[in-house]
Amino acid sequence: MTVTKTLRHGLKAAALTSAVTLALSAAPSFAKDVTISVWAGGSNQSDSYRAEAIEMAADILEREAKILGEDLNITIKKKLFNDGWENFKQAVTLAAESKTAPNIIVTSHADIAPWSQSGLIRPIGDYIDQDAWPVNQIYGNLLEIASYNGQLWGLPQDAESRPFFFWKPHLAAIGYSEDQIEALPQQVKSGEYTLYDMLDDAKKMQDKGLVDQGKGFSPRVSNGPDYWQFYQSFGGKMKDQASGKLIFDKQAMTDMYQFFVDATEMGVTSKTHLGGDWNQWYSGVANGKMGTWHGGTWHYNRYTNKEGLDDFFGKIQFSLIPSGNKRGRANTITHPLVYLISNTGTDDDASIAAQLIAIASEPRLNSLHAIKSAHLGIGKEQAKIGLYSGNQWASEATEKLLVHANAMPNHTEFGQYWQIMFKGLESAWTGQKSVADAVANVESELIITLGDNILIK
Repeated sequence: MTVTKTLRHGLKAAALTSAVTLALSAAPSFAKDVTISVWAGGSNQSDSYRAEAIEMAADILEREAKILGEDLNITIKKKLFNDGWENFKQAVTLAAESKTAPNIIVTSHADIAPWSQSGLIRPIGDYIDQDAWPVNQIYGNLLEIASYNGQLWGLPQDAESRPFFFWKPHLAAIGYSEDQIEALPQQVKSGEYTLYDMLDDAKKMQDKGLVDQGKGFSPRVSNGPDYWQFYQSFGGKMKDQASGKLIFDKQAMTDMYQFFVDATEMGVTSKTHLGGDWNQWYSGVANGKMGTWHGGTWHYNRYTNKEGLDDFFGKIQFSLIPSGNKRGRANTITHPLVYLISNTGTDDDASIAAQLIAIASEPRLNSLHAIKSAHLGIGKEQAKIGLYSGNQWASEATEKLLVHANAMPNHTEFGQYWQIMFKGLESAWTGQKSVADAVANVESELIITLGDNILIK
């Protein structure tokens, strides 16, 4: 199944078998044995379709080749990694240095910028037709997230959103009617209900003894993309589209830090909350021991299975992250994983890997992963798949959250910005520094570390 680069760049057929068809027209039929390896970071058995979908795609591509008269044999070697993102990324980079990196890497879109710059990955846009199905039905905002410097480097493997959650019985206990509870997401979206309104409600829940002191508002217990949502809630922007530089909005960062300090001073969040136990956190939020919190759409799986929540929609309301003030907006961040093609192997290996990724992105195959793992779909046509449309959580979360989602920018220096930002937040939250000093230290460190790559506003 040899596909020359000239032929591939001329590919403009809608069918995924176009690569096979072109190969057959260029050379006589022959047996081809190909081994494609796929490594998936941040994945356990609930995420198994990140790799299994590639196996299913290989079977489909082999069958298409056979119909066209070619003997194509694809062996998939898959591995799921769930021992921390840093360990996974180190494994990938070390393998790349020894030229043994997997052909297909399932990782955070944030890796696109540094890995493309280092030459570890190849742009998938060189190997597929972006105007053809199924790529042309993938949400545009997700394709943007998978792009960098004007090139499409990968395809989104899944999507998610990071909503705000409320425990419905506690809202009712502090005076909300059923209609008011149902109207809350729209009030959040419009900016009528803010983060400070939420703190007031969290305090009321504590005062009524519905939750313990410091449990009214329970943020995630470790660093994560979620905290950039609160920066946006106060008007912050992460990247300047015109210059491509990162943005440090001092006022937005000050207001964001102050919000978490205010939460601790009101007693609805503990100063020692960060660094808490994730298992205890999951158990607490899924069983009404916390009044309000934020998390990921994939948490639905944990709440309704391991934590035993048997009436999610009866107990939990969800919304965008509320705005913090008039400068900000209600928002949510999606942090999709993406399929990337490494520089391992031949150009033909990369072409086959790209075709497998495209097939794995078809609505039915992607829906298997979305529903099994409680993630969201990547394309518009998944609404036509019964497995997906028949799932209340997937349908509602897609409609209410995903269409409004943005993402952290693909930028080689963003990882450093992220760590500096969170270190500053932690120092203010825990009371080690005043908000003003924490923001000033972040500004100084960003100037030293990022130089011309950061715009200070």
